[in-house]
Amino acid sequence: MQDDFNQRFERVITLISMRHDKTLGAIFSISLMVAALAGCSPDQSKQATNTETTSTPSAAVNHQLAQLEVSNANAFALDREPVFIPLYDLGLDANNPKAQQLAIKSDEQILPSQLVDTDGDETLDALLFNADFASAQTRRFTVSADPSISKPVVKKQTQAEISIKEGGEWQGKEYVGGTFKNVDRVTPPPQYTDHSYWIRYEGPGIESDKVGYRIYLDWRNGFDIFGKKVHEMVLQNVGQDGYDSYHHNADWGVDVLKVGKSLGMGGFGFWNGKSVELVSQVDTRDAIITNNGDLYSGFIINYKGWQINDTKLDLKAHFTMTAGSRLVKVDLNASKEIPNFAIGMVKHPGTTLLQGNTEKSGYAWTYVGSWGKQSLSGPDDHLGMAIIFRRGDRQEQTEDESSYVSVMNDNGGNLEYYFLAAWEHELDGIKTEADFKAYLEREVDRLTKAPRIRFESTLSAEAKQNLLTPESALSWAKKLADSELDRKTLKYHYGGWDEYRRRPAKFEYDVAGLQIQALQDLNGVSPDQRYVDAAEIVTGSFVTEEGNIHTFPPELFSIDLTNPGRVLILLEQRTGKEKYRKAVDYLRNHLKIHPRTSEGAFWHRATYPNQLWLDGVYMGIPFLIQYASIYETGAVQHASFKEGIHEFDITRNRLRADNGLYIHAWDESKEAFWADKETGLASQYWSRGMGWLAMAMVDVLDYLPESETDLRKTMLDMVNEFAADIIRYQDPETGTWWQITDKPGELANYRESTGTAMFTYFLAKALNNGYLPAEYKEPALKAYQGLIKEFVTVHADGKISMTNQCLVAGLGFGRDGSYDYYMTERIVSNDPKGNGPFIMAGIEIYKLLKQAQ
Repeated sequence: MQDDFNQRFERVITLISMRHDKTLGAIFSISLMVAALAGCSPDQSKQATNTETTSTPSAAVNHQLAQLEVSNANAFALDREPVFIPLYDLGLDANNPKAQQLAIKSDEQILPSQLVDTDGDETLDALLFNADFASAQTRRFTVSADPSISKPVVKKQTQAEISIKEGGEWQGKEYVGGTFKNVDRVTPPPQYTDHSYWIRYEGPGIESDKVGYRIYLDWRNGFDIFGKKVHEMVLQNVGQDGYDSYHHNADWGVDVLKVGKSLGMGGFGFWNGKSVELVSQVDTRDAIITNNGDLYSGFIINYKGWQINDTKLDLKAHFTMTAGSRLVKVDLNASKEIPNFAIGMVKHPGTTLLQGNTEKSGYAWTYVGSWGKQSLSGPDDHLGMAIIFRRGDRQEQTEDESSYVSVMNDNGGNLEYYFLAAWEHELDGIKTEADFKAYLEREVDRLTKAPRIRFESTLSAEAKQNLLTPESALSWAKKLADSELDRKTLKYHYGGWDEYRRRPAKFEYDVAGLQIQALQDLNGVSPDQRYVDAAEIVTGSFVTEEGNIHTFPPELFSIDLTNPGRVLILLEQRTGKEKYRKAVDYLRNHLKIHPRTSEGAFWHRATYPNQLWLDGVYMGIPFLIQYASIYETGAVQHASFKEGIHEFDITRNRLRADNGLYIHAWDESKEAFWADKETGLASQYWSRGMGWLAMAMVDVLDYLPESETDLRKTMLDMVNEFAADIIRYQDPETGTWWQITDKPGELANYRESTGTAMFTYFLAKALNNGYLPAEYKEPALKAYQGLIKEFVTVHADGKISMTNQCLVAGLGFGRDGSYDYYMTERIVSNDPKGNGPFIMAGIEIYKLLKQAQ
């Protein structure tokens, strides 16, 4: 039966990827999307004034590829908000002819769209469209590939170009004669330098309908601004009549910034402790146009052999702009880590330094800007400039003789930020400091709370038929496990790389613990040597022959770092290697000295003193109970069992609210800034926090013997109580749960997959083991169906992705535990904290359905 299901799955993948244009529109019907979209308010937003729309031919429905539901997560309107749909999620690649036929429909209108290269690898990888949203508005869109559709006529709103002279000759460092010609790429020759008169306006340029910028492609690496008085594209004419013309006011605008030896507008370099060293000493620098479209344009500069101190590295910088925006997005990728990487802007006399809120919670954006009479266009003209960056990416704010400087943390050689300028003489320009600050605040909010997207491709929908069979449940678990083994799981070994945290891999709970544990569970029902091997390749790699654990800081007393010990127990039992026994003994002994609250609950870690988190119960207690069941006996074993179950008692007494839900955390000292000063409690019910607790409940029962009657009763009572409470908050439409559990539909809240997977696992496992009565089978299966229908994307290569995962959430260190905080954390796909529970949930649903056969 399993082989039959896999063969049907692969046939679906093949048929759909080959025959989108014949049958898919007819078969694409998914109840969760229909129900969701039926309740949406009608679209009241206007289309961009500089575009035209075209009615949809009825034949387009036969070529439908996907449906989207996009929600504005902010309490203000969004104008021409960019929405990106990866071609991979549509089951296409850039070479598929259908990619050129893609169209976006909303309310029977075809919207402007563009195929784009988002990562600068010179391969188209996404479909971009712009849409307007009223405050908190939700809109529906359909993606189709129909050659008969008449695409809308779009006025060009972005541009990227680089122009060099041909037909002349080099005379020393100056190019004499010739005419300009736009090219897609250029590598300046060794003699090229500033004022060589070979590259028009001295480097690549980029613009939107709001503003333009140029970057000197020479030792200065300066970033300059073209202030615009018109919405039309102007770069194609700038500098055509000589190098001085754009320094003088014209109908289109003017060069408005004096850059000098500074960072200019949004430039980057190396902070040596006293000043910024620009990207000057390089072997070569290449400029390549990656996008030059109506809605999205960009270019990359490859700096080869940038010399910093006594080392050389390569740096790739990708610059992109979207229609209707002043912002340039900058993605930097270096071949080596760069300590003290610097970004910033020119420091002109008489300007005011503006700083955004650095106390914002979570993965929020903030800014540094300047405002004042700093424009070259006239002595009284105001100009605002800013860089926008992730709150946690900055080490310090400083300055040197010529620049306001933000020294950034090293993120494995990667950095993402934006720069922007606002000139008062733009059409509808920003004219006051107060208005500029308000504009910046809105932009960082817009970036922090990106639109919430629910996505279902036709490819995915067809693959999700007949979900409620044992074979399909097991197959979905294996599909994600196998997809992640191919993508990144095995990269998390000691000395490897943590993709999402952008740092070397560590002995942590999510991969070394949770995801590897899920693979071992999967091997128990569907044996595969790759699953077995992953335990030693990843988790085992952190253990030395002496039983020491790499990257385990004992002084941190992080309860999170206990969780991978469950995999080490398995490895010890499987291999008999002494090093694993030493490692698990060390983890158990470390728990004995772990600091605790006055009632005996483990602190979350030393930097979170006196705090009990729901997460920590899962991280420490199943390991403690499992260790005791295997390695301890008699009174010692019983004491360990009592110690573990006591943690659940404290958690219930301290964190369970009158509504039956559990608050994320409690600070006994009531001193944490997020804690209520009377109760010490945090303020929100976070679904994944409760998911950690729910999984811990059923997992400890695996190792708590029947002879421990009272302790088992405590846990069984808690399981039944929690099950009754949590299903009251199950989304009636989809069977899933929301990021903040008790606030479905509130602004920026979203249906969240990791918590949903954990609750599904909890319910199904409790049913399988007889902890819950049969009446819970229906909500368990509904949760599982929602998990697959709402959060799985199927790709044409046979891999799948798990979407809408909250990457991380915590308290302290800039995270205030407010509702708004939980809305700021990144939403990602294929993170181990979701992958593990997804695989485990599939295994338990497989067992549940198998019992019914």
